[in-house]
Parts: sequence; structure tokens; C-alpha cells
Amino acid sequence: MHNVHIGTSGWAYPSWKPDFYPAKTPSAKLLDYYSTQLNCVEVNYTFRARAAVKTLQNWAAVTPDDFTFVAKAHQRITHIKRLTDVEQDVDAFYASLQPLLHARKLGPVLSQLPPNLKADADRLAKFLHALPKDAPAAIEYRNPSWFDEQIYSLMRERNVALCIAESDELAVPEVFTANFAYYRLRKSDYTEQEIEQVEQRLRAAAQHREVYAFLKHEDTPEGAINARKLLQKLRAA
Repeated sequence: MHNVHIGTSGWAYPSWKPDFYPAKTPSAKLLDYYSTQLNCVEVNYTFRARAAVKTLQNWAAVTPDDFTFVAKAHQRITHIKRLTDVEQDVDAFYASLQPLLHARKLGPVLSQLPPNLKADADRLAKFLHALPKDAPAAIEYRNPSWFDEQIYSLMRERNVALCIAESDELAVPEVFTANFAYYRLRKSDYTEQEIEQVEQRLRAAAQHREVYAFLKHEDTPEGAINARKLLQKLRAA
């Protein structure tokens, strides 16, 4: 199998104690512990703010060598300017992630589009050309109009992954458009049987490409516990 990176969307949840984090873990040490249990995290913080260089350096310093941070693109790119005329914004965003890149801990950047943004192939093509060619990227569409072969073809040309997201409201087709796969597993609850099905899907995808998968973060620890369970099972294969 190719490498499988599994985590949640965020880690700073003291309410995950004691079921995921040990009861006495201080808030400043949550990431340290998280990174001993899971090997990747999706950072939502970067959607609204630019992380300080020192912050990113600290994140890199307290995590193992094989740990990966996946950043969500800033809302100025995806929600305010809606992918239009964002070349400078894209450059500035990637520049802000340099500390993670230098530490070799930066994974794909996820651009999550607003639900009311409908498919526009020309807009997408211009945005894709604004992305750095050597930096892995994924796009999460939340309007079904994007699920079209013309869109997939544009993404394949630039090796940009379709984010295979599932929630209670929408399920994205399991289509692969890059040399890695990106899953966001966001249903409000997963049964044991559903977790086993997810394991099989990730295992199948990993036969052909690197895989990133993130379970929904909530104040309750089930997402983190399920993510840990998935990673353990896949590592045991």
C-alpha cells in the first residue's frame, strides 16, 4: 500500500479528555499527544487567519518526522473572491506556510468552496493555473453541479485531487483526479460497520495512490477515536 495519512480537522479539544487525550494532558501539550496517535491533521485555522511563523515552527517541532499538516486555503481565496483574480492571494497563502514546507511537514492544501458557488469551468481553469505546480492541492466542491467529467478532466491535467467528502447532506462521487486521494468523512455518526466500510475504501484507494483522510471534529471525541482505529487497522495490514 501507499502511505495513508489519517486524522481529524483540528486537535485543540480539551473535551476529548479522557477518552482520547489522557485526563491530565495540558492544553499546550494536546498536539504533542495527538501526533503520537494520528499522523496527520487538517488545519482549519488557516481558513480565517495567517498563522505566525513561530506558531508553525512550534507545530513542526513538537510532532514526529512523519507527521503531516494539511492547510485549508484562506477564505479570501475561496469565499470572498470565489477563485477569481486570486493569483497574488494564492502566492501569499503558500508563502505563509513556508515553515511547514521547510520542515517537510506540509501536505496538500484544501480549497473548500461555498455551497452557492456553481460549476464554472473557465473560473476553475484560471484558478488551477494559479496554484504552484509542485504543491499538492485538493478542492472540495459543495455544489453538485461540479460533479462533471469536464471538471474532473481539468483537475487531472493539473494533478489536483477531488475532495471525496461525505456528510448527512451530500456525498461526493468517489472519483480520483490526482496521484493522491483526499477524503473528508463528515457524517454526524459512524457505526462500527460503516467504519469497516471506510477502512475498505481507504485500503482500496491506497493500492494505487497516497491517501489523506480526515474525520469530523466535534466537541466529543468519537471522530478522533474512529480515526485512530482506522489508522491502526490500516497500519496492521
